[in-house]
Amino acid sequence: MTTAFRTGFAEVEPMPHPVRAADPSYELIDEQRASSVLYREHGFPHPLVRWHYHKEYELHLITASSGKVFVGDYIGNFYPDNLILTGPNLPHNWISQVEEGTQVDGRDRVVNFTDELIATAQGAFPEMHSFTPLLERAQYGIEFYGKNTVSEAKQLIYRIAESQGVTRLSLFFILLELLADTGEYHLLSSNDYLLVTGEKNIQRLNLAVNYIFDHYMRNVTLEEVADHVSMKPTYFSRFFRQATGRRFIEFVTSLRISKACELLSRSDTAITDICFEAGFNNISNFNRRFFASKGMTPSDYRREAYERGSDKWSHAS
Repeated sequence: MTTAFRTGFAEVEPMPHPVRAADPSYELIDEQRASSVLYREHGFPHPLVRWHYHKEYELHLITASSGKVFVGDYIGNFYPDNLILTGPNLPHNWISQVEEGTQVDGRDRVVNFTDELIATAQGAFPEMHSFTPLLERAQYGIEFYGKNTVSEAKQLIYRIAESQGVTRLSLFFILLELLADTGEYHLLSSNDYLLVTGEKNIQRLNLAVNYIFDHYMRNVTLEEVADHVSMKPTYFSRFFRQATGRRFIEFVTSLRISKACELLSRSDTAITDICFEAGFNNISNFNRRFFASKGMTPSDYRREAYERGSDKWSHAS
C-alpha cells in the first residue's frame, strides 16, 4: 500500500521526481453573481487544492480526511472539524494524507468574503465594528478549537451553503459574531513571514518543499536540497528563509515535530519508536527539540492529549 502526500506546492509522492503544480500561486476567485458571501466545496485531489493566496478572507472547514495544514510559516496537523480563518494574501493549504489513487469527496467547505463587504457593513452599521479585532487577527491565520464553537460554526456553514440572498448574508454575520466572541482560538503564522511572488521563485520553492516532504524522515541536508533546485547553498539558505519564514533546519524540524505530535495524540506507539519514525536520529535530540517547540515532554504532550481529548493538542507550530 502506497501513501501519497498531495500538497499545494505540488503532489509529493514516493517517486524519483516530484510533480510540480503548473498553476500560479495567486488564486482569482470567481465571484458568484448577486452574492456578497461566496460558498464552495472541494474534494481531494482537486485543482483548487494547492498552495495559494487571494485577496478574500477564507473560512475553511475540513469535513473529511486528515493530514498537514500550512498557513504562512505555520505547519500543523488537521482532522475533520478543523476550522481556520485566513486573511487576505496569506498563503495556505491543507494536505490530505491518503492512499495513492484515493478520491475524497466533499473534503472541505469554504466561505469567502472581502474587506469591501466588511467596510460597507461597518459604514452602515456601527455594530459591525465588533468584528475588527477578529479580522485583524486573521492576517496570521486563526484556528478555532472550542468544540461548541466549531459545532455551531459548522451548522451555520451548512445553512449558508443551502441559502441565498439576505438569508445567506444574515447567517454569515451570525457566524462572524460567533467567531469574534470566542476566546478558544490560537494564531498560526508569525510576523516573520514574507510573501514570495514571481513564477520562477514559486517553482523553486515548489521543488524544494516537494523534495523535503519526500525526504524529511531521513537526514536530508540543505546542500542536498540546494543542489536539487540548482542553487548555491548560501543563496538557497537566504531564499528559503525568506520564502518560508523559517531557516531550513527549523522547517525540517517542524515537519518532524508535527509528525511526532500526530503519532503521540493519535496512537499508542512507543515514544522511542515515534522518535525515529518522525525522522530524529536519537532520543535525546528528539526530547530536546520537542520540549523547545511544545514547552513539554513528549510523554506530557501525550497525557494532555488523552486527558483533554481535544484537537488543540494535535497541532505543531
